[in-house]
Amino acid sequence: MKVVVGTRGSKLALTQSKWVVSQLEACNPEVEFEIKIIKTKGDLIQNVPLDKIGDKGLFVKEIEQQLLDGEIDLAIHSMKDMPSEVCKGLQFTYTPVREDIRDVLILKQPINDLSELPHGARIGTGSKRRKYQLLEARPDLQIEPIRGNIDTRISKIETENLDGIVLAAAGVRRIGREDEIGYYLPVDVVLPAPAQGALAIEIRENDERIYNLIRPIEDMKSQIQIEAERAFLAGVEGSCHLPIGAYANLEAGRLHLTALLGDEEGTKLVKQALTSECNSIEVARQIGYKLADSVMEELNR
Repeated sequence: MKVVVGTRGSKLALTQSKWVVSQLEACNPEVEFEIKIIKTKGDLIQNVPLDKIGDKGLFVKEIEQQLLDGEIDLAIHSMKDMPSEVCKGLQFTYTPVREDIRDVLILKQPINDLSELPHGARIGTGSKRRKYQLLEARPDLQIEPIRGNIDTRISKIETENLDGIVLAAAGVRRIGREDEIGYYLPVDVVLPAPAQGALAIEIRENDERIYNLIRPIEDMKSQIQIEAERAFLAGVEGSCHLPIGAYANLEAGRLHLTALLGDEEGTKLVKQALTSECNSIEVARQIGYKLADSVMEELNR
């Protein structure tokens, strides 16, 4: 039996895909896995902010089309890149264990607190979510728009004379550059993107053969967390045009979901939290939608 795995070609995407494949190989020694690299629109257009050229689907549409066409058997994505609505004809499978959910600063000089950044420090990020939360904590910062893969963005600290850049801890750790992290941003200062640090494994609907191959690497805690966060994302009809954050912490059967939503210009940011007993994916989704309604109501007042 052979399974073709579709992925983007960046160092991070390949590292993530190879990790998933290694986990699947260990559980399915009779299966041969082959990785196929697919270029997406988001990979080809590097000099334009994401919110100017489309939406989250920029990094997945070409891969999903090959999945629908039967050119590949499953696709591996970063879950935070996935639109809130799953492509018709496709579905997500089980979620593997999640990486660190936090954002981090890569800096010329490490710090112990955000207050230690120089006044007017130039920080690079293409994310409205990161930008407006950082400015709320430090209004003096100069936020500079940057794009590119992790290595490219880190190199811009020197080439564009930045004091630092913001990245997801998960990506930095996965490609082995963890020692360059200068500061982990606390979630109460910068709330991560919904499902940040989680991987999405996508297959064709009703493909039981592939679905069952994935089952052994499921992490239920991660699954419940991302279902709550993505339900919030769906509930606010989120896109990359708006600053949106969400993190669901699950401990001892209680889920604490914190979420953020703002307008396009960051003139208003609403952050709320909801805690509830949670023992299933369906309850996690209900919590996410309930918090979305509350946040939207406050934002629209």
